[in-house]
Amino acid sequence: MTDLTDLGIAGIRDGVRDGSFTARDVADAFIVKVSQAKALNAFLVETPEHAIAAATAADTARAAGETLKPLAGVPIGMKDLFCTKGVTTTAASHILEGFTPTYESTVSQNLWDAGAGMLGKLNMDQFAMGSSNETSAFGNVISPWKRNDANGVGGNAALAPGGSSGGSSSAVAARLCPGATGTDTGGSIRQPAAFTGISGIKPTYGRCSRWGTIAFASSLDQAGPMARDVRDCAILLEAMAGFDSKDGTSLQLDVPKWEAGLSASLAGLRVGIPKEYRVEGMPEEIEALWQKGIEWMKDAGATIVEVSLPHTKYALPAYYIIAPAEASSNLARYDGVRYGIRDLPAGSGLQDMYAATRADGFGPEVKRRIMIGTYVLSAGFYDAYYTQAQKVRTLIARDFEKAWETCDVLLTPTAPSAAFALGEKSADPIAMYLNDVFTVPSSLAGLPAMSVPGGLDKQGLPLGLQIIGKPLDEQGVLNAGLAIEQRAGFTARPEAWW
Repeated sequence: MTDLTDLGIAGIRDGVRDGSFTARDVADAFIVKVSQAKALNAFLVETPEHAIAAATAADTARAAGETLKPLAGVPIGMKDLFCTKGVTTTAASHILEGFTPTYESTVSQNLWDAGAGMLGKLNMDQFAMGSSNETSAFGNVISPWKRNDANGVGGNAALAPGGSSGGSSSAVAARLCPGATGTDTGGSIRQPAAFTGISGIKPTYGRCSRWGTIAFASSLDQAGPMARDVRDCAILLEAMAGFDSKDGTSLQLDVPKWEAGLSASLAGLRVGIPKEYRVEGMPEEIEALWQKGIEWMKDAGATIVEVSLPHTKYALPAYYIIAPAEASSNLARYDGVRYGIRDLPAGSGLQDMYAATRADGFGPEVKRRIMIGTYVLSAGFYDAYYTQAQKVRTLIARDFEKAWETCDVLLTPTAPSAAFALGEKSADPIAMYLNDVFTVPSSLAGLPAMSVPGGLDKQGLPLGLQIIGKPLDEQGVLNAGLAIEQRAGFTARPEAWW
């Protein structure tokens, strides 16, 4: 029989339903795989008991002839940004070390209600701030991929799995779980998916509740799935999404049947190619893959049109004003009083405790963004920076609205490069921030966007293509992703890594 850990979400779901194997067989297989993968540092907390309990419930229901839940028998990984009742949740930061929520996030509760089990909490960039998973207070995640350098140079360098959802991307790529949750503020689902050869979708802002998800930038944060392929993403997103009265930004809309609506035929679809995404210095391999993607879209029946998003060049600087500003406000609550660590120097007062706790609890990148955010919100600078950035955000959104007059989806590269070595960019924040150059614009506009693997570079590392859709058109994005997936025929996977 095929190794159960080689199966994706649809394969596991269908196999449990038809009795090809039990849900407990699946849970046990993945639990063993997770225990063998300590070197990747993808999991911060392992919860085999949760996965086993969900599997037992699925097997009991099937034996009783009951209709199984949508994700019955499917064990997943949970990014450590989602609060999980009774299970440590830290956002990969020392300041929340030891924090055990007494409540469940809406997204995770939706998944448990759908029958999924949890294999554990996944490592990430601290408070979701990072593009390489090197800002985690508990050590960086390692990608299961290796460079295939014909000259033997750099072939053994440990690679970044992307960020901030690096634990999720690494775990899915390494077959430690068939799917995982991620969050995307400026590209934190799509970029790591591209780096590790998996699929991931950021839905329209408001599709998934933010309640119980530790906040980074509240007007940008959005949960989404990461999985082996487009169908699995559709299945997982259906379970995650839905209106939540506890979240004021949640969209009061029914959840579409995205899996049932999947189609790789793009007849009549207009695919826009934004000319501003042809950035200076983009590797030839990225450009070549983009051209392949255009040909695949044509082959699926789509019409290709060139579009202009003239304010794209301002997206990254605007994002790195707005997101830190919101972060500085959201992270003000971590003061050592109610939960998490508390540093209280001898003979000190309340202000000293605040300062000591935050100095010790937050990592360098989080401190950098808090300081930037506090600066741009301060008197005398608010109008010069924050107000201007919000105006630019509006212009970027209008660019997309104009583009939708002539096209239905956009096709772009996901990231400007393949995965880089750990430590390669950590000393240069600007170089790190440039990883988000293709993903940030759609985040600022709140649009659904997805990354699917399109091929390998000359060093054998995955490269991704991004589809951006109209508001609420996750179906169009998923269908375009499926068309690429079928034509790319991407079956590469990491070599054995343990």
